[in-house]
Amino acid sequence: MNKGIRIDENSPFFDTKNLFFKEFPSDYRQVRFFGLLMIQKSPASIRDVNLLEQQVTELLKNAIKHGNKRDVSKKIKVWHGYTENSAHLIIEDEGEGFKNLEEWNEFYQKRQGFLEAGDFEKLIDYASFRNLDSDFEDGGNALFAALEYWNEGVVFNAKRNKVAVKRKFKRRIIGD
Repeated sequence: MNKGIRIDENSPFFDTKNLFFKEFPSDYRQVRFFGLLMIQKSPASIRDVNLLEQQVTELLKNAIKHGNKRDVSKKIKVWHGYTENSAHLIIEDEGEGFKNLEEWNEFYQKRQGFLEAGDFEKLIDYASFRNLDSDFEDGGNALFAALEYWNEGVVFNAKRNKVAVKRKFKRRIIGD
């Protein structure tokens, strides 16, 4: 079972060597455009019919909405790199950090346990993560998907305003 989101300031996931850098305003209306800009340097073979763009966009949305509170005067910094076999992304916002990370991880572990056990009666209570800061659009679904998609891991820095993710892609054999 996936252990959830880690906090590790010294993770090698935060190494920006050989990564491209971009900085964006926290303009929520342009988040899809930002996502497309970020994946333009990725090999076509790893785009997985837009899943990569969707995952990148969801992480950008979280930084803009939750981190920078949609304040267009605040920036998000992004480092990204791609090969035929991997994707690596780091996003930093100017916010106070993911304060409820331990609570979210606990919720995620319970949710995964019910899912793996096939206990759908209990799973229904874990369909979405909500706390006092949540609005009608929130539910933790982007993070649930991130843990599945970014199969090498999801790591936050100590302040929790910077997230790094990595994915390894299976090599495709011609004819598959």
